[in-house]
Amino acid sequence: MEYLGYIAAIFIGILLGLIGAGGSILTIPVLVYLIGVEPVHATSYSLFIVGASAFIGGLRYMKNNLICLRTMLVFGIPSIISIFFTRKYLLHRIPDHLFYIGSMEITKSALLMILLALLMIVASYTMIRKPSSVRIDLHKHNNEQYRYFLIFQQGFLVGILVGLVGAGGGFLIIPALVVLAKLPMKKAVGTSLAIIAINSSVGFLSDFGEHQFNWNFILIFSGFAISGIILGSYLSKYISGTKLKPGFGWFILVMGVYIISKELFFS
Repeated sequence: MEYLGYIAAIFIGILLGLIGAGGSILTIPVLVYLIGVEPVHATSYSLFIVGASAFIGGLRYMKNNLICLRTMLVFGIPSIISIFFTRKYLLHRIPDHLFYIGSMEITKSALLMILLALLMIVASYTMIRKPSSVRIDLHKHNNEQYRYFLIFQQGFLVGILVGLVGAGGGFLIIPALVVLAKLPMKKAVGTSLAIIAINSSVGFLSDFGEHQFNWNFILIFSGFAISGIILGSYLSKYISGTKLKPGFGWFILVMGVYIISKELFFS
């Protein structure tokens, strides 16, 4: 199954290279269900993998001056603060056994996977909905000013979610940057990758001392994911990521429903 996990890592990287967001949310299910990593450890591994992938993916945007420093700071600083405290003081203090629903026990691991699945369902909606709905949203905000407080607030909330589930959160960050910061889509994607790289690095470093890391596996998996990103970036010249999004969105939706069903009824 480990080899299937490495193949999936390439697939995740290709999706990130083509679409720019959403692909990294598959990292946790791959680590947990294909590799067999315990969910809490998987969130740590995912932060490193996603952070390294976002950094490599963001280099092209940095080279083309498609990263907005102001927005990266306004969104990124509260994200860094919240992800640090979430990883350092919240996640590792959640008890392993939480409560029972009838005879069914809800554990910390199950809670994290269910929360991830709910985020996957939200992500699927942002990918499946028609572009026209996005244009309508943008039109509503065309005459509004740069919303510092809302961007700061969104950054704080995204940091908490990223800290809990170890996903990049690009599907939440990019719409916020487009609507609230008025960034063009390409600049929003580049800025999002920079934020994800920094957030993931801080989150991963916050976990030092909490548990041991299998560095050999992490580096190999990250290498496959980064190779996928390079390939996806090349393929993006010939394949429209926009056209792929709805299909990938449906896949993410099915995966989210599967995870909830598995954790609640088939664990």
